Amino acid sequence: MASVPQAQRLRDLLEDAIVEGHYAPGDRLDPEALARDYACSRTPIREALQQLAASGMVKVLPKRGTFVAQLGVTELVERFEVMAELEGMCARLAARRATPEELEGLRQAHRACHACLEAGDVDGYYYENGAFHHLIYAAGHNAFLTQEATRLHAILKPYRRLQLHVRQRMQSSYAEHQAIIAALETGDAAGAEQAIRDHVQIQGERFNDLVASMQRLQAMRR
Repeated sequence: MASVPQAQRLRDLLEDAIVEGHYAPGDRLDPEALARDYACSRTPIREALQQLAASGMVKVLPKRGTFVAQLGVTELVERFEVMAELEGMCARLAARRATPEELEGLRQAHRACHACLEAGDVDGYYYENGAFHHLIYAAGHNAFLTQEATRLHAILKPYRRLQLHVRQRMQSSYAEHQAIIAALETGDAAGAEQAIRDHVQIQGERFNDLVASMQRLQAMRR
């Protein structure tokens, strides 16, 4: 399984707390209070907040502090649409350019996802799923595209993570990964592009699930 640094785990915990409504948009995040809440030093908290600021989850206002940012449903859907296109490009290039070693790395990540699925480990699956996608970015061998896909992936991480808690989503995600790998292994660029676009894009029932989740979070803040 992937080893996760403390700052990354704290970032994930803070992401969850933001997405689940424990911290509302506009709330100030005090590093000292967070260090007490999460029983750690302020150094990994500061690192986690820096990562969240880079991803757009929080905003740092000079001389005022760090505050929770706000994304509406429309903004999220727009970002997922762009994410689907970027990942589609990555997969299309990876189908043509991936080395045998990179394909084997993807198979290993896929097997790690399966182990988490069998164990019912949603958080573990989330981490291995992230590794799977980043391997596809790298296998496209386009540094600029990899950078942009990685940046947007970071912004959407808490919402991708939230989706995995929807019933049967983990199973569906794993099956979609299998279709992506099958296309990559046969060099089917168009098939790989379409498979990963369908995997990432928010539409149909997944759109309804996202709207429902956002409505629940808004109700919690009232």
